[in-house]
Amino acid sequence: MIPRFRFLPKGAFLKPTSLLFSPGKRSLSGTPVFGKPEKLRDSKAALSVLESIPKEQIRNWAVIAHIDHGKSTLSDCLLKLTGVIDKNNAKNQFLDKLAVERRRGITVKAQTCSMIYYYENKPYLLNLIDTPGHVDFREEVMHSLAACEGCILLVDASQGIQAQTLSNFYMAFAQNLVVLPVLNKVDLPTADVERTLDQIEQTFELDISNTLFISSKSGKNVEKILPEIVHRFPPPQGDKSKPLRSLLIDCWYNNYQGVISLVRLMDGTLQKGQKLMSVNTGRKYEVQQVGIMYPDMTETSQLRAGQVGYIVSNMKNIDEAIIGDTFTTVGQSVEPLPGFSVPKPMVFVGAFPTDSSDFERLNDCIEQLTLNDRAIHVEKETSSALGVGWRLGFLGTLHLSVFVERLQDEYGRQLLITSPTVPYLTRYQDGKEEIISNPNMFPSRRMKNQEFFEPIVEATIIIPSEYLGDVIKLCESCRGIQSDCTFLSESRCMLKYQIPLAHLVEDFFGKLKGQTSGYATLDYEDAGYAPADIVKLSVHVNGQSVDALCTVVHRSLALNRGREWIHRLRDLLPKQLYEVVIQAVVETKVLARQNISALRKNVTAKCYGGDWTRKQKLLNKQKEGKSRLRQNSNMSIDKSVFYQFLMKKTSN
Repeated sequence: MIPRFRFLPKGAFLKPTSLLFSPGKRSLSGTPVFGKPEKLRDSKAALSVLESIPKEQIRNWAVIAHIDHGKSTLSDCLLKLTGVIDKNNAKNQFLDKLAVERRRGITVKAQTCSMIYYYENKPYLLNLIDTPGHVDFREEVMHSLAACEGCILLVDASQGIQAQTLSNFYMAFAQNLVVLPVLNKVDLPTADVERTLDQIEQTFELDISNTLFISSKSGKNVEKILPEIVHRFPPPQGDKSKPLRSLLIDCWYNNYQGVISLVRLMDGTLQKGQKLMSVNTGRKYEVQQVGIMYPDMTETSQLRAGQVGYIVSNMKNIDEAIIGDTFTTVGQSVEPLPGFSVPKPMVFVGAFPTDSSDFERLNDCIEQLTLNDRAIHVEKETSSALGVGWRLGFLGTLHLSVFVERLQDEYGRQLLITSPTVPYLTRYQDGKEEIISNPNMFPSRRMKNQEFFEPIVEATIIIPSEYLGDVIKLCESCRGIQSDCTFLSESRCMLKYQIPLAHLVEDFFGKLKGQTSGYATLDYEDAGYAPADIVKLSVHVNGQSVDALCTVVHRSLALNRGREWIHRLRDLLPKQLYEVVIQAVVETKVLARQNISALRKNVTAKCYGGDWTRKQKLLNKQKEGKSRLRQNSNMSIDKSVFYQFLMKKTSN
């Protein structure tokens, strides 16, 4: 058998295929002129290819789409085509590292991977960033697009344009990126290519003549994407002879190497041993390793202007790594690059251990998770009912759900999570403002010098036209104000509503899916604060407020919410030797009440006859005893009751 040969750079030693394969080594790869995916298994030869690629042959690009439109599957196909991963042994969703991402089929954190692709006898370095598709992780998409010159707008041909498609496109448009429309899942029986093309042309005003039609699952036409990336996307700007300017776009913590930073080099070069300085903080670091993600960390001799790569330095505290920061060489004075806004937590919950003895171990687990998810806000709090715990802030309800699942998957721990709340704004007459994220800190009575505001979001909802009436009723029941109504086509409509964030937290999306048979898509962005008549709703048991069952609601919803809560709590609380009174209270006014009758012992069982006053005497004595017991008792509610109450409320 005559061994085949691979295309190697000029001057590299040619070896038979069987001798080039080395499973223990990390490799870079390319594609020869005729377009078949071939691999460079010799690490030295591959690195020499990387060093010889000029800036004009570098392309930095991202894949953006609505959730579940096939971004991760497309990334897998491209990595296999360019030989970065093995066709036969690679797992699906290769770039998704978390177990929850694979289980739920979603991307939570943007992932970067470099590819070497040969086109017209020239090697090109293609830096891919696979972005999340859910609204909770909008900031991840924004950071990723800042490192790119172009992006693929992936649209499901069977679903058409959806809410996050719009949001991601406008983020790319705001950064002047070249957008390449690609229709995915064209082989499905439900795919409507013509309708989707019309939506893209009318909504985005893009030229659809060069639109690609692919199926990332079967691999159909995926190979046509790579030449289009080379042709359509411009090379990065920058000059390697200028002083170093690098933009920090992501970072993560490694227990052995410390903080690992993902950067995009705008100017200059970066190599091992170089002294770096943060332009914003002034802190200085020494570079210990540089490289690219291929697909994991692969060390190189240097990074040049236009490249996206990682840095390992002597930075040990991840709080020092500010996303959007500019790094330069010590002693150089450069203008800082435009940074990013700090993501604000939108949803807050109280988290408590199910067993108080697990607090320290859970605290360590939470600290480990927040090292690589800095969007989580953590502060300790104490509840008289649940003990010592934490007040956690998240970007949204999906972010909260992912955190809980990661805690279970990676550490085998569970938390008791209270009802999600949103941050409210209190303004005083003297102009002082205060953000309240904990319902227990919300004032029970409105003072004359206080004014309350609630967070509002601008929600974009895309639905089939036949569900328009039902969705409008749902939005208005959530105190929404319509700002726009546009028909994307004869069968699809886009609604824009200003809705209080508190309603979105309370399973608005689930109700929306139910009203539209699962066809609706939702995107939202922060729209500031608006004045609102909000009150603190407390649950009292025998006159004592239960802080774990305290929330802030609009006054119009307080009555129904109070009745629902105490009715549910009545079924969970065990009977006592005295009567238990459950009340829903707003501003010292009792809105609803439920009584749990006392356990009664038959004290007259031993009286078989005689005068009736004998029985009455025993009954009066029992009544007096229960009265004393109730006055001196301080009823404690077991944690299992709270767990059942909160679980039922979540399922509802």
